[in-house]
Amino acid sequence: MVPGNGVGPIPNPLTTEPKRMSPPPLPSVVFFGTPEFAVASLQALVESGISVRAVVTAPDKPSGRGQKLQAPEVKIKALEYGLEVVQPESLKDPHFLERLRMWDASIFVVVAFRMLPQAVWSLPPLGTFNLHASLLPDYRGAAPINHALLNGDEETGVTTFLIDDRIDTGSLLLQAAEPIAPEDNIQTLYDRLKERGAQLVVETVRGLAEGKLHPRPQQLRGTERPAPKIGREDAHLRFTQTAQQCHNRVRAFAPHPGAWFALSAPDGSALRIKVLQSRWVETDEMPLESWSIEKGIWRIRCAQGVFFPLVVQPEGRKSMDIESFINGYRPDPLSVLL
Repeated sequence: MVPGNGVGPIPNPLTTEPKRMSPPPLPSVVFFGTPEFAVASLQALVESGISVRAVVTAPDKPSGRGQKLQAPEVKIKALEYGLEVVQPESLKDPHFLERLRMWDASIFVVVAFRMLPQAVWSLPPLGTFNLHASLLPDYRGAAPINHALLNGDEETGVTTFLIDDRIDTGSLLLQAAEPIAPEDNIQTLYDRLKERGAQLVVETVRGLAEGKLHPRPQQLRGTERPAPKIGREDAHLRFTQTAQQCHNRVRAFAPHPGAWFALSAPDGSALRIKVLQSRWVETDEMPLESWSIEKGIWRIRCAQGVFFPLVVQPEGRKSMDIESFINGYRPDPLSVLL
């Protein structure tokens, strides 16, 4: 102390170390998700140190021949982490809503889950956001990855956006593009988007917590394409389309559920065949809607170009290369492709 002034020594600004700012506390979240696609995001949140107060997922469902109850993939992973799991039948149930309030999470994170009512998504102070597997506003809907492949796109991506009262229309938070390789199918592209999406989920949580993200409305240009739910007939190969379109349909449904066509023999029998790998060429050398087999190669004439099945799965059998199929089934030359 300096005698008589009652004040301690004045610090020298040239020698005094600046105070270290502690990082902002990580936010707490409630995670909503059900299928395998959502598991990567849950795992990324937990391993990044973000507090996951609870996981909301779908009820167990009967599956298989024995109709045994099967837990959603997200539930299985959540229990491995020791997280609290709830599986409400109704998202508007008062007891469920009260539990959401008790968890006092700052953000709700939604990945591959059903539509939330406003009573749920409006609860957290920093908002509720969803991860979508496209570059919104393109491919709003349930099957964006399939439709990107069906259309032969060379690029897609992942988007996080704030949920509102309509499907996939909320304000954008973050986006990341992902190239689509010519050899990609639904499985390979799904796997990459799942992992890239998980990274984006963590980035979004941190950005919201730090106040660094500024939601921006989706700007419609009039060229956006929808991505409605895929049905069985969507996987039907129709050779009145171009060979490239047929090839893209194979990519969009391989390995599951598999693009298919039927081979109808003159005796009235029909065989459903899934095509798991294919190629195509642009040529018009074959008659319209005809097919031929020569030297272990199956050529199918399309509206434009020729389509070549490479790996197939006859109904009730395992997958096989096309030469094995030809040698084993010996298709009748008079059979019709349906």
